[in-house]
Amino acid sequence: MTRQDPPPPTSGCRDAPVLKERGQHEVFCGLTGIIWLHRKMQDAFFLVVGSRTCAHLLQSAAGVMIFAEPRFGTAILEETDLAGLADAQDELEREVDRLLSRRPDIRQLFLVGSCPSEVIKLDLARAAERLSGKHSPHVRVLNYSGSGIETTFTEGEDACLASMVPGLPETDDRQLLLVGALPDVVEDQALSLLAELGIEAVRTLPARRADTGLAVGPNTVFALTQPFLGGTHAALERRGARHLPAPFPFGEEGTTAWLRAVAQEFGVDASRFVAVTDAPRARARRAVAKAAETLNGKSIFFFPDSQLEIPLARFLTRECGMEAIEVGSPFIHKAIAGPDLDLLAPGPVISEGQDVESQLDRCRSASPDLTVCGLGLANPLEAEGLATKWAIELVFTPVHFYEQAGDLAALFARPLRRRAALRLEAAE
Repeated sequence: MTRQDPPPPTSGCRDAPVLKERGQHEVFCGLTGIIWLHRKMQDAFFLVVGSRTCAHLLQSAAGVMIFAEPRFGTAILEETDLAGLADAQDELEREVDRLLSRRPDIRQLFLVGSCPSEVIKLDLARAAERLSGKHSPHVRVLNYSGSGIETTFTEGEDACLASMVPGLPETDDRQLLLVGALPDVVEDQALSLLAELGIEAVRTLPARRADTGLAVGPNTVFALTQPFLGGTHAALERRGARHLPAPFPFGEEGTTAWLRAVAQEFGVDASRFVAVTDAPRARARRAVAKAAETLNGKSIFFFPDSQLEIPLARFLTRECGMEAIEVGSPFIHKAIAGPDLDLLAPGPVISEGQDVESQLDRCRSASPDLTVCGLGLANPLEAEGLATKWAIELVFTPVHFYEQAGDLAALFARPLRRRAALRLEAAE
């Protein structure tokens, strides 16, 4: 290849001062993660212990008709449960027994806590332990919290994966563990690239099925594919696995750096690495360049929402020519986001946490060309004349690795093109 990667900044943002925000926040709750997790884990079922509002949220987000057979549902807490007039543990056990008798295909059952179940202090950990003993070995019952109290929506996946780690079998095998739920087509692309590099001992968490033989131990190294998995990262390290720090595989540069970190860990020859990655790198660059014609020179402001903000800012500034004004993230885990921060040139405000009113004031003052934010802020900001991108769309859309690099850039170019078209129409 003739084109070289742009040099890293002389000093990245890893040690830049971080503006700590602690105030009003607005996000989807962690139950939202069930929408992509239930599609990924083909023999799992997610039973939310919550209210009718929880059920409506899941049905609306998933777009599932009432007569469909999804792999999630809601055990609705009624007034008698909330008032302590019924034994919620007994009620839950009856619902689980009924579900498993009707759905023998279920091998993993997740009891998912919600705001209502946490308010009444329903002990789902004890329920999961009791039910797992009752229904094992055919069904493993786990629990995690998807509550929206003081959390952001991607923490639902983190809590789910972290709940799986303590029960994984022990292994001394030398292996690579890819951590994070990816669409099957994207995961297949990643596994294909790794196989071409000669790395065959690869497992994924979450696995598509419970019987894949997934295990973890001191000779396991794990590479995160999602930046919001702090709890899972800690759980794997407690099991003796070692984290492989790398920029996240967004865009050509991020994907290459992520693959290079894995290749170096497993002793892949440099010439083989070039032979495997050369063609997909070129395709990714061409695809990104097309969208970058719209993005180059434009400014962008990230509200804290999904924890994808830092690697996306790195991608957009280094590969698409954008200028980041502020990069806000709900949490900044330096061990996870550090490699991307190293590549992010100094300049933008780096903020952690949420204080919606003060962030809105800074955004309005900066008047960015594009604002990345949650659905609750997008429409009001659009009404004020700002172009916006829904942050949640970046989690639901395949955006990782080489073949999706152009699609990722296009997601940001589209609202700017739409805004330009509307202005042209208004001028006419």
